[in-house]
Amino acid sequence: MRMLLTLILCATIMPTVSTPAVAAPNVDRVARQVDRLLAEELFGDSTELAPQIDDATFLRRVWLDLVGDIPSPEHTTAFLLDPAEDKRDRVISDLLAHEQFGQNWARYWRDVILSRRVEDRAVLVANSLVTMLTEDLNSGMGWDEIATKFITCLGDVRADGATAIMMAQDGITEDSTAEYSRIFLGIQIQCAQCHDHPYDRWKREQFHELAAFFPRTAVRPLNTATKRSFEVIANDRGQMGRMNSNNLNRRGAPEHYMPDLDDPSARGTRMKPRFFLTGEEVPIGTSDADRRSAIAEWMTDSEWFATAYVNRMWAELAGEGFYEPVDDMGPDRTPNGKQAVEFLTKEFAASGYDPKWLMRVILNTDAYQRESRPRRLPDAVPFTANVAQPLRGDQLFNSLLTTLELDEATIRSMVSSQGARAYGAQITPRMVFNVAFGFDPSEPRETVTSSIPQSLAMMNTPQISRVISAGNRFRPMSLGQLIRDIDDDQLLTSELFLRTLCREPTEEEFSTVTAYSESVDNRKEVYEDLLWSLINSTEYAFRR
Repeated sequence: MRMLLTLILCATIMPTVSTPAVAAPNVDRVARQVDRLLAEELFGDSTELAPQIDDATFLRRVWLDLVGDIPSPEHTTAFLLDPAEDKRDRVISDLLAHEQFGQNWARYWRDVILSRRVEDRAVLVANSLVTMLTEDLNSGMGWDEIATKFITCLGDVRADGATAIMMAQDGITEDSTAEYSRIFLGIQIQCAQCHDHPYDRWKREQFHELAAFFPRTAVRPLNTATKRSFEVIANDRGQMGRMNSNNLNRRGAPEHYMPDLDDPSARGTRMKPRFFLTGEEVPIGTSDADRRSAIAEWMTDSEWFATAYVNRMWAELAGEGFYEPVDDMGPDRTPNGKQAVEFLTKEFAASGYDPKWLMRVILNTDAYQRESRPRRLPDAVPFTANVAQPLRGDQLFNSLLTTLELDEATIRSMVSSQGARAYGAQITPRMVFNVAFGFDPSEPRETVTSSIPQSLAMMNTPQISRVISAGNRFRPMSLGQLIRDIDDDQLLTSELFLRTLCREPTEEEFSTVTAYSESVDNRKEVYEDLLWSLINSTEYAFRR
């Protein structure tokens, strides 16, 4: 009978970096100023700040945050033994330069975009979206350039990931408009679609003026003898039979009409494309390319564009945004740390909207490197501690692969999902895992809860059971092989803690394992149960 051991949360450990790469002076200056502004605005003499994390905790945290994975025992041990004072700066540089950096954050944005899709077949764009963003983020492309690609997209969704937002919303003018504003400006102007915004200054006309930049864009099926897909198109040729059906956009329309609420059958009011934040506009009759190029330029020049990205990244890395929720900001909302977010926003814009630069700044702040505490109560002081984050499905899947020394090709060969397909795409173990553990990254993390399917996936999935079994010889790292190779129980216990939690066990945990070993008197069963216990622990499922 499998008995889960009681484990106590403790420190984590990190990797070595051989290349000297100290944070640039500008990064250090900005990070220190952010900390000063937070202290001046939020912290009093009696404010209790969480202490700075130790090297072990820092290592696992920064690995999960930057590359969505955990360090190996070798990385962990080498980092802890490294006496260099700049080793944290160097590991940040090393991970920012790793290919998995772009992939990790590409998958984050995939979840942001596809979690609120209105068309389930939008999963067809997932691979091209991740491929595109991985390349763009790793190359150092500015966030303004990336956003412009999304706003001005055209083409086959399987080939061009920039079509993801339009495809996720099925080309529906109003829904696509709302998502562009929510994702890139952090403003939920869709609340003004049918009436003036109940909490902000936005008027109904302003929503539909923004929608007037997108009516000529549509999504339609693209079917050939060899491929079934969808494509984003632009129609500058005329009405093509489409009158007021904004919600059934397959061919596009020359102009956008704001519906008449008193007479839904009427055509409504023709709207001039006008940007609600600045009042900039283009004439009615402007081509689709010119409309979307103009709105892309005006959106990415807006202070709210930079603020939205800064706020999201701060929330992901520090555990709480300046604005909460992260996609519901605007001039009528008051942030925590107003001076800090305004300063960081200006510096981010001055950097050329460089995502890696912003990451480096945040990771070098005291706010990021504080110990984690439970999420604060509404009346408590913000940013006095970091906040533990539940791992996204991809992060947890990567961690399991690293713990068990598996690659995706190997684990695919061990599962029985061959032949299973969805919308013409192969269902992979990663996809199945994300169904159970995925969540919308825009939602407040306190709303993300564990579920029975998640517990069953971790504890009862036959494939995971097969991999963990001490008798399994299918793969290079076998628990049975470890048990045979490591005679000393304390060393074996340490090895399993390093492989899972990236740290050494505490004295209490050593004692717990020893007591359990004496009660079972079966070494194979003891260490199978220990490994099961570790990968099913709360500590394993969270970034602390």
